[in-house]
Amino acid sequence: MTLKEVKVGQTVKVRKLHGEGPVKRRIMDMGITKGVEIYVRKVAPLGDPMELNLRGYELSLRKADAEMIEVE
Repeated sequence: MTLKEVKVGQTVKVRKLHGEGPVKRRIMDMGITKGVEIYVRKVAPLGDPMELNLRGYELSLRKADAEMIEVE
């Protein structure tokens, strides 16, 4: 399952990051690494972006990027 499929109000743990090069690096620089817990706070009315809580801060992430994050 990817982060894109997670419903509002759910908390998930990052299992693996897909993608390569600068895209993967950017996701990791945002604090999304293996084992991190992510709470999906809300999703924009048109579905993009999603608002997440992780490591004590809020982050907005596009669905295209969320698709590269495998969660459990």
